[in-house]
Amino acid sequence: MSKQILATVASAFALAAGVSSVHAQDNPAGDVANGQKKAAMCIGCHGIPNYRASFPEIHQVPMISGQGAKYIVSALNAYKKGERKHPTMRGIAGSMSDQDMADVAAFYAGHQRPTPAATAPAPSAAIAELLKKGNCASCHGEGLNKPIDASYPKLAGQHADYLYVALKAYKVENNPNVGRSNAIMGGMAKPYTNAELKTLANYIAGLPGDLATVSNPKFR
Repeated sequence: MSKQILATVASAFALAAGVSSVHAQDNPAGDVANGQKKAAMCIGCHGIPNYRASFPEIHQVPMISGQGAKYIVSALNAYKKGERKHPTMRGIAGSMSDQDMADVAAFYAGHQRPTPAATAPAPSAAIAELLKKGNCASCHGEGLNKPIDASYPKLAGQHADYLYVALKAYKVENNPNVGRSNAIMGGMAKPYTNAELKTLANYIAGLPGDLATVSNPKFR
C-alpha cells in the first residue's frame, strides 16, 4: 500500500474516531422489542434466505442478523445521507428516525447464528497476499469477524456476490447513481483489480462467522 493511501486512511480514521466520540452520547439506546415491530420494513428482503436484489446488479441481499448494532446504524445513516447510493435503501433509511435505527439495529444484532461456526481455513499464499494488501484484519479483526470498532462490519461468512458488489462500489467516483463514499474503504478498495476483489470476496464468504439470515415466519 502506498504512503499516500496510508496517510489518507490514517487521517480518515482519526476524523471518524473524533466524530464518533463527540456524538456517542447522542445516539439513543435500542429497544429489541420495538425493533422487532419496526423490522417489518426489512423482513421482505433480509428475512428471506437467498433473496436477491437487482441493483446495481443481481446479488444476494446482505445478512444482517448477528451484525453489530452500531454498524447497522452507521450503514443506515450512510444510505439516508446518500453516501451509499441505493434507491430502495435510501427510501427506507430516509423514513427512519435515530430511534428507529437504534431499535432495528438492536433487534438484528441480538439474533444468534442457527448453527455454530466452524474453524476458519488457512488462507492460500495468494489469498494471504490479498488480505495483506488491504490490511483487512486491522479494522475487521480476527477472522474478519471481530471488528476493532463496533462501527465496522463483521465480514466473515457474508454472501460473496454482495461483498463483491459492495467492494466495487467503493471504487466508484463521481457517479450520482452508483457507489459508496467512504475515505477509508475507498483507499483500501481502489488498489485492487475487480478480479482480485472477487477472489477476496469468495474467500471471506467461506469464513466462519456470526452472520445469518433468520427466516421470518411470514415467509415460510
